[in-house]
Order: sequence, then C-alpha cells, then structure tokens
Amino acid sequence: MPLYKTINFNSTTQILVWKITESLEDLLSKVVLKETTQLRLNGMKSELHQRGFLSVRMLLQEAGFNDFDLHYDAFGKPYLNPNERHTEPVEVSITHSHNFSVIIISEDAAGIDIELQREKIMRIADKFVNEKELSRLRCFDTNDYIRKLTVKWGVKESIFKIRNESGISFKNHIQVNTFELKDTKTTALLDFENTKQEFNVYFEEFENFTLVYAFEKI
Repeated sequence: MPLYKTINFNSTTQILVWKITESLEDLLSKVVLKETTQLRLNGMKSELHQRGFLSVRMLLQEAGFNDFDLHYDAFGKPYLNPNERHTEPVEVSITHSHNFSVIIISEDAAGIDIELQREKIMRIADKFVNEKELSRLRCFDTNDYIRKLTVKWGVKESIFKIRNESGISFKNHIQVNTFELKDTKTTALLDFENTKQEFNVYFEEFENFTLVYAFEKI
C-alpha cells in the first residue's frame, strides 16, 4: 500500500504513516539496505517485525532519505543526514505497531509513538501512571478509559524517545496534564534528576490505533 497519511505539522516537521499490506518480498524489492541494516533484518525472527522494519525504510524514501542516511548516536538515538530540504542533521523518531509504521522528521527535538488500543492497558495502568494521573482521567466509559490510557502511554513513550536517558520512570518522572480526547492535544512534564522540562503533545486516532507525538517546549 502507498503512504497512508502525511501530516505536515509545520515547515520543519513532517509525520509520515505507512499501513503495512505488502509481503516481505515486495518490501525487500523496493529498498536498498546498508550491510549493518541487512544483518539486523536477518536476525529478526518475526516476519511482522521484519515488514515493520522495512516499511520504515519506505517512509524514509517517501521523505527524500534512505537507509544510508539513517544513523544512531552513542546513546542509540536516531538522526538523519542533511538533504536538499534540511541543511543540517535532523531529528527522526520511529515507531511501529502491528500493521502501522510511523516516522517524524523535524529540526526540533521530537518523539513519536503509535499503539493499538487494547483492554490489556487497563491491567498494566498502575505500572506507568500514578494515582494522581489516574484520578484526572474521569472516565465512566470503558472504551474512553482505554483510549485515554493509550494516549498517556504514547505521551510517555514519545518523551522518553526525545530524552533517551537511562533511569527515567514513566510512572514517577513523566506526568501528563488533564486532557479530553476531543482536544487532540495536551502538555506533559518530565521531572528527572533536578531537571524539569515541559512538552507540547498532539494525538489522533485511526483504525483503533492512537498516534502521539511530542515536542520540547522552548
């Protein structure tokens, strides 16, 4: 399937979403991989994971990059080489879940996450949200509760990807402010090792998935 969705957030930030319908062989025929990437692909046991991995390379191509432009710093955080649109190395954040893959490319610090909305999240809620956050949800409908919890998880995952620091606890260090699903945006605070950083967060839903992306407030 071609590109599922493109979100041009602003002049320096773009989000691209791919719905994975192709076979592994079809995806392999459309991308060129550097040797280290091919080795990573060969080591994956799940074909679904392999297809998600390759679909990210398809998204890079849609954005004018390729696998040879994708690198990781000493802490494992990805970045992209400059291209015709960006004269400096740019931030990239990558996520995939089931049959969707997503990247965000930005000149600002940005993180992204996509999650399937599942009842399982209610059973693990106390692992990533504290009692104060749970009390803010104010959900009387089970489906809305699942959707809001999924947003919260996506927010915390996105912020963690931006900071990428060992020791950050989703439950204890990242707090998501009150929001309503219809708002499609909120704010959050990372309070970790004497540093407080605020984030602007945006989210949307499609096909029972929740897409969340976050930016550092400057």
